[in-house]
Amino acid sequence: MGVFSGLGDKLKHVFTKLTSRGKLDEYEIKQAMREIRIALLEADVNFNVVKDFVARISERAKGEEITKSVTPGQQVVKIVHDELVELMGAKNAKLDVSPKPPTVVMMCGLQGAGKTTMCGKLGALLKKQGKKPLLVACDIYRPAAINQLQVVGKNAGLEVFEKGTQKPVKTAEQAVRYAEANGFDTVIIDTAGRLHINDELMRELEDVRKAVSPTEILLTVDAMTGQDAVTVATTFNDRLDITGVILTKLDGDTRGGAALSIKAVTGKPIKFCGTGEKLGDIEPFHPDRMASRILGMGDIVSLVEKAQEAMDEEEMKKMEKRVKDATFTLDDYLVQFESLKKMGGISEIMQMLPGMSRFNISDKDIDEKRIERFKAIIRSMTKKEREHPEIVKSSRRRRISAGSGTSIQDVNQLLKQFEQTKDMMRKMKNSKGRMPF
Repeated sequence: MGVFSGLGDKLKHVFTKLTSRGKLDEYEIKQAMREIRIALLEADVNFNVVKDFVARISERAKGEEITKSVTPGQQVVKIVHDELVELMGAKNAKLDVSPKPPTVVMMCGLQGAGKTTMCGKLGALLKKQGKKPLLVACDIYRPAAINQLQVVGKNAGLEVFEKGTQKPVKTAEQAVRYAEANGFDTVIIDTAGRLHINDELMRELEDVRKAVSPTEILLTVDAMTGQDAVTVATTFNDRLDITGVILTKLDGDTRGGAALSIKAVTGKPIKFCGTGEKLGDIEPFHPDRMASRILGMGDIVSLVEKAQEAMDEEEMKKMEKRVKDATFTLDDYLVQFESLKKMGGISEIMQMLPGMSRFNISDKDIDEKRIERFKAIIRSMTKKEREHPEIVKSSRRRRISAGSGTSIQDVNQLLKQFEQTKDMMRKMKNSKGRMPF
C-alpha cells in the first residue's frame, strides 16, 4: 500500500473529473470541495482542520487564477497540493542542536507507539550523520523495556546508559554528566510510557524535563491511530510543551488523519517518520514530498536519496558508464537487485515514481520472491555467462535452472527482462541524463 492510499485514491478521483473539463464553473468547484471534505473526514482528519482547509481551497479556487486559467483543473490540483504542504508544516523541521554539547533529546509517548525502537532508529540516523549518540534507559516500569533498548542499541552500534530501576530523574541526570565526560554529543532519553495518559506519568516526565532541560522533546505517535494520535499529541503538548512529533507506522494501513492534523492542532511540526520495522526505516518528514506522494505525483527526491544511500558514488559512476557504453552485465543487474532491497523494495519505490500511482500497483502485484529467484539464477551462472548472456542457450539454461532450483521458464524470464532493462536504461540515459540508481 502507498502512503495514505485510500485518501490519495479518493482525491485522484475528484481531480480526474476536474481535469477532464475545459472550464470550471462555481457549481463544479463546489461539488469538488464537497468530495474533498468527505475524503478528508473519512481519512480521520480533525473536523476543524478539514473545515479550514476546504475553506482556504474554495477561496483560492474562486479567484482569477482558476477562472482565467487555460487548465483550471490542474490549477485546483496545484492549490490542493500547496495547501496540503502548508497544513503539514510548509518545510522540513530539522532537529535542534544545543550550542553546548550534549544535545539532549527526550523521547516520550504511549506504550505501543514504537518509542523505544524509535530511540534506536534516531540514534542510528544521527550516527550515520557523524554524531556520537548515547541512548538512556529511563523506562523502569514496562517489563523488559531496558533490555529492549539494549538490544536496539547493540543492533545500531550505540552505547546504552542504564541504572536499573532507580528513579528516572536520577538516571537522566547521571547520563547527561556521563555524556559530557565521555564525548557524546547527543543524549537520547527513552522515558516511560503508559497504556493511556495519566497524571503520574505526566508528573514524572515533567520532573525529567526540569532536571535535564532537553533541547528537543519529541513525541512518538502511531500514525495508524488517526484522531487518537492528535488527542495524545495535544495532551502531551499542553503538559510538556513538546518541540516536535515522530510518526511511526507510516508504512501500514494509514488513513492520514494524524499526519494531516497534528501540526494544525498543536502548532508543533512532524520532524521524522518511521516507514518500516528495520533500523534504517526512519526519514526526516518533508511536507512537500509527502503531499506529492499523497496526490500520486511521486517523490523523486526521496528516491534519489535512497539510491545514493544504497549505492556509493563510485559504484554509481561505474554503473552509469557501463550503461552508457552498453557493457551492462548480469553482475550489474545483481547489484541493482541488492540496491532495490536496501531501498525498501520495489513496491515502495513504485510509489515514489511520478504517475505510477494511477496503475494502482499494490504489494500483492509485485512478486518479491521472483526477484530472489532471479538472483539465484544469476549466481548459478559462470562469469562468462554473466558477461555474455547471449551465449546462454538451451543446454546452459537447463544447467542453470537445475543449479538455482528454478524452472527453465524462470531463466527465460530473467534473460528477457534483462534485455528489456538494458534497452530501457539506454533510452532513459539518452533522454533524461543521470540515472537515479
